[in-house]
Amino acid sequence: MEAENKPTGISRRTVVKGAAATLGAAAFARAMAPIMNWSETTSLDEFVQKHYRELNSQEMNDVLRRLERETKENYGADVTINDIKPMQGVVFGYALNLSICIGCRKCAEACHKENNHDRPSHNAYIRVLELDQGSMNLENANTTYTHPVPAPGKYYMPVQCQQCENPPCVNVCPVEATWQEADGITVVDYNWCIGCRYCEAACPYHARRFNWRKPEISATEINPNQAYLSNRIRPQGVVEKCTFCLHRTRVGRLPACLEACPTGARVFGNLLDPNSEIRWVLENKRVFVLKEELGTKPRFFYFFDV
Repeated sequence: MEAENKPTGISRRTVVKGAAATLGAAAFARAMAPIMNWSETTSLDEFVQKHYRELNSQEMNDVLRRLERETKENYGADVTINDIKPMQGVVFGYALNLSICIGCRKCAEACHKENNHDRPSHNAYIRVLELDQGSMNLENANTTYTHPVPAPGKYYMPVQCQQCENPPCVNVCPVEATWQEADGITVVDYNWCIGCRYCEAACPYHARRFNWRKPEISATEINPNQAYLSNRIRPQGVVEKCTFCLHRTRVGRLPACLEACPTGARVFGNLLDPNSEIRWVLENKRVFVLKEELGTKPRFFYFFDV
């Protein structure tokens, strides 16, 4: 679904009422508890805000300025939140050289800081999997290792949103709070998400995160350069995800995770540009994608130097 397509008109209120009727009062109360807690601190303007794709330029500007004020009130930080559109003639792709990834998690640390994640949870959009040499059993991979890396007999595979061409997470959202943009990035309108977590369950790459509580982050640690569909501080009760750092990449910069990699294992660029580094990798390396049999068509590729 491209950004210019408008939502069908299904509202958050319609879905919440339907869930209540289906689940019954007790089950509904338990399922919706995080959303109800979040709504207690939600302003009227925020609750009645239109879907992102229905906002005109003035309405969007009003929303951005309101979010900046709320960030100042809640976190004591001055931030700038922009609505950064896709660039024409660009579809982003990512590739990762597994031969030189050492499992240091510097990419995840950079993601944590760049995207204004909750500090106590140490959340990030990247999971680094430790696997036995010769194994591709992702479900049995170790993601909590604490020993020195790289470890003998192991290799490492960072996994994040694969920015699928056919994203199952988009298809299951009952309120169209998530969609795919023209540059291939799947985004979320965090002011429209109802926190049902259908998208989280549908993602075969475990790439979505649910905000169980209001994020905690000090004013001095907040990245002030933010985008509405990217790294602004997400509210409690919504599902969030990687956007290839669109607040950076849509203005010609590289993702934070790539810049943090000490071995140069990461390659990023425009898949439509025949002279881009990402295209060179695709044309000269034996690349593969995760869970190809599912037909999601990831735009995140892996390869070995063999």
